[in-house]
Amino acid sequence: MAKKVYQIQVVLKGSKPKIWRRVLINSDILLVDLHRIIQTTMGWTNSHLHLFSDGIFEYSPKEFEVENTKNSRIVRLDKILKEEKSKINYEYDFGDGWEHDLILEKILTPDNQLQVPKCIAGKRNCPPEDCGGIWGYSDMLEILKQTDHEEYESYLEWLGGNFDPEYFDMDDINERLKKKDFGCIWL
Repeated sequence: MAKKVYQIQVVLKGSKPKIWRRVLINSDILLVDLHRIIQTTMGWTNSHLHLFSDGIFEYSPKEFEVENTKNSRIVRLDKILKEEKSKINYEYDFGDGWEHDLILEKILTPDNQLQVPKCIAGKRNCPPEDCGGIWGYSDMLEILKQTDHEEYESYLEWLGGNFDPEYFDMDDINERLKKKDFGCIWL
């Protein structure tokens, strides 16, 4: 099968308003590399375990020792997503449970002039790590709207002084995607 370019939408489940990214990736990418691209495009810090699920099988790196999963270091995306509108699930941080839908929107012909991987659209800032999942993130945003809330100052300190939930810098993401490991931080 000739390599194609997949246009994938990554949507953080439960986010309201929706937090999402649209990325171009090579169809034959390994799932472990797709994980790195998602980490960079969403803004996560690669501090936790992850897995992919296609509804039949789950995939994670072998060294994670997650029971009954296939090794994501040897499985290519085009073996799972084969047609437009198909999707898989990506979960990051089993404690906070950040679940994402990955939807194959388009299958494109490769263009040597195009940077791949590349983020081509998106909305909103990624929630901070370890804030308690989508529910904890929603609570945090409500507290940050109330300067007189008893937890307001502690949240600001924890966040390093500020947090803009609308922030999204596609140029920065694309610069990081050009780097080794697609700009994914390895701790």
